[in-house]
Amino acid sequence: MTKALNILQEDAVTLLKQLIATPSFSKEESATADLIAAFLEARGVTTSRTGNNIIALNKHFDAAKPTILLNSHHDTVKPNKGYTLDPYQPIEIDGKLFGLGSNDAGGCLVSLIATFLHYHDQTDLSYNIALAATAEEEISGTGGIEMALPLLPAIDAAIVGEPTLLNLAVAERGLMVLDCMSQGRAGHAAREEGDNALYKAMDDINWFRTYQFPKVSDLLGPNKMSVTVIETENKAHNVVPAQCRFVVDCRINELYSFEEVVEFIRGQVKAEVKPRSLRLRSSSIPMDHPLVKAGLALGRSHYGSPTTSDKALMPFPALKMGPGDSARSHTADEFIFVTEIYEGIEMYVRLLNIVVK
Repeated sequence: MTKALNILQEDAVTLLKQLIATPSFSKEESATADLIAAFLEARGVTTSRTGNNIIALNKHFDAAKPTILLNSHHDTVKPNKGYTLDPYQPIEIDGKLFGLGSNDAGGCLVSLIATFLHYHDQTDLSYNIALAATAEEEISGTGGIEMALPLLPAIDAAIVGEPTLLNLAVAERGLMVLDCMSQGRAGHAAREEGDNALYKAMDDINWFRTYQFPKVSDLLGPNKMSVTVIETENKAHNVVPAQCRFVVDCRINELYSFEEVVEFIRGQVKAEVKPRSLRLRSSSIPMDHPLVKAGLALGRSHYGSPTTSDKALMPFPALKMGPGDSARSHTADEFIFVTEIYEGIEMYVRLLNIVVK
């Protein structure tokens, strides 16, 4: 790596420490958006902003060229109660940088920002490079990447920064949450009156528990349905409930559309079934896409990711890849190795050099 890139690596770690020290819960990311914009503008980058999303284009942007988007998020979840360290104090211990959002997805974000800066002034690129540091990823909010996309030029492909140990997440399960309601008839429990909605719900829940969709993806495996919440409005012990609500978390592979899954489920259960949203669909990028081929040429492995990211909201091919380990995300005393950030920047640059040079 060049001396200039070494400086970018050091600057990236400094920026991550500043981001850790600045709370940025989803929908409350204004201060970190300010930090990111100031960091870029101090290095000669013109930025634009919509909500808490920061957008930038390479200096010699050419509308005749295709464009690759570098995207990651700067919002975080709230720290869980297991923290033993101050989640907002960036502390380095034995090569680990601790702090809320360090691994998910601060390390990816600052690595992509450094990568963008590496290419910003270059004139010999076959692609434009765009950057979007976005909000609300942790809650799949509409004020994040969806708000940013209209301000961006036409995007041909993207790298989405999430902790993948720098391996290639070429596919991603979709997330669909179902609100279900079983209908019965109220009555007195002692006199065996009524029609127990809870029992009806139990029959349906057993179906969700045991049914297996026949199409199994090579990358993402089978669809998965998990009942996660159940409740009745009635709290009296001696009244048969007339209604019972339950929630189903559905992780859908790329072989099914959300619409066909919902239609099939409605034909199998008695409960009323309503999807909360059809936005977070499964996605995949072709194995012969230039970004994937470049990653494979660099010795990275590929896999299908069980978790959902902003990749699900992108109407163009997107590769999820970044430093850090998904297993550390949302854990107490979250951390990323400083060397992972250095390696992340180096790997992003090596991969893009194959594609854009």
